[in-house]
Parts: sequence; structure tokens; C-alpha cells
Amino acid sequence: MLLVVGLGNPGKRYQSTRHNAGFFAVDRLAQIRGAAWLPDRATDSHMAHLYLAGRDTWLAKPQTYMNRSGTSVSALKGKLDCSLQDILIVLDDFLLDFGRVRFRRRGSDGGHNGLASVLQELGSDAVPRLRLGIGPLQPAEDSMEYVLSPFGPEEDVDAVALTGATAIEYYAEAGIEAAMNRFNAPQSDGTEAAGICQQTSGWK
Repeated sequence: MLLVVGLGNPGKRYQSTRHNAGFFAVDRLAQIRGAAWLPDRATDSHMAHLYLAGRDTWLAKPQTYMNRSGTSVSALKGKLDCSLQDILIVLDDFLLDFGRVRFRRRGSDGGHNGLASVLQELGSDAVPRLRLGIGPLQPAEDSMEYVLSPFGPEEDVDAVALTGATAIEYYAEAGIEAAMNRFNAPQSDGTEAAGICQQTSGWK
């Protein structure tokens, strides 16, 4: 079983903001796979069911607002009776170049309030996560203002969502180690393997 949780803020006010990149990725994956979103009051989330690589998979979007994401994720873990290693958190990262993605097996929250809430509620930092680049944040910019701002007209948000969806599919098929090697490792020219152009056409 696999639980993929995209982090974001619910409501029309936030739907197009950078902080909702996690929502965008799981929304695109649900669209590709023809999975329908349904509200789940018990976990304060929207959930969609599908199969990835033959695995029973749930996508989820907490409706608690970003800073309380952990309460929803903890409830989802209890409802589905899954382990920490069965969970993949998908979130935005303003320190990562726009369009890049990066997998991590575990680690700190990196200053992300949504991930901080998840790690606190689950009582561990051993939670796999996929970071979606929405940056880089410039030194003079306010981080909160930046993540709650909409993407610029020159930024291809659809490509970011598709890259995230593709990365999730690859993770489900090949596992965290292979996903890290494919999406995190630098190319011979020094660029990362997770660029939008390399990934949006699919991984197979």
C-alpha cells in the first residue's frame, strides 16, 4: 500500500499559489489515472484511489491548511493502517530551482511549516518526501509572501505538476533509492536529472 500526500492550502484564495505545488502534482496524477477525488471527514482531507505498479495507492490532499497538515496525515496513517515507509509527502521547496524535483528518504523539515507539522504529528523524521522546486527564493524576498504568491506568466506550472506526477509514478515502480538516483543525481554537464524537459514525456 502507498499513501501519497500532496501538501497545500485549500480554498480559492490559495489555489494558484506556489505553496500548492504538492496539490498540483497529485491532482495531475489523479487526472492521468482517471481517479476521482472524494472528501473524507474522518481525515479532514480529499482522497483518491488508484493503483500504481500494482500497488493499492491513495492520494490525499489535507484540508487543514498547510501549518496543520500533520493532523490530517496522522489521521490518514491511522485510517489506512500504513507504516511511515508507505507514505510519500509531496511539497514545494523555494530553495530548489523552479522545475527541479528531489527525493529524500528522511530528514528535517528544511523550514517548511507543512512538513514540520507532519514530522511532529508522526513523531519521526523518517518519512519519504518529494520536493518540487518553486524557487529560487532571492535573499531580499520574504519567504511567506513568496510562497503565497501566484506563479509568474513565464513559469510553466503545468510542467511542474506533470514532472511531479511522473516522479511519483517512478517512485511507486522503482522505490526510493532508484528515484533518488534518477531525479537527484547531477548530469555530466552539472545539471540535475530532474529538469522539466527531461521528465515530462514520461520515465519509461
